[in-house]
Amino acid sequence: MTNPDEMKAELERLRAENAALKKTSSKGLSLKVSEKGGVSLYGLGRFPVTLYKEQWLKLLGMTDEISAFIQSNDHLLKAKE
Repeated sequence: MTNPDEMKAELERLRAENAALKKTSSKGLSLKVSEKGGVSLYGLGRFPVTLYKEQWLKLLGMTDEISAFIQSNDHLLKAKE
C-alpha cells in the first residue's frame, strides 16, 4: 500500500486535474485538428465548425465587424435558449 505522503501527492494531482477539467468544460468549447488538417471547434452546436487555418485567421480578423453587425442587427437576431 502507498504511504500517506504518496497518497497526499496523488490527491493534490487529482485535485489539480479536476480543476483544469472544470475550467475547460465550463466554457463548453474545445479545439481539435481534423483528419484533413483543419481546425475544428466543438461545443457551439450539434456539429463542429471546421475551417482551415487561413479561414480562421480571416474570420478572427473580422471580430470588430462581426460584433458591430450583431449589435446593429440585434433587433432582427434570435438568441438560442
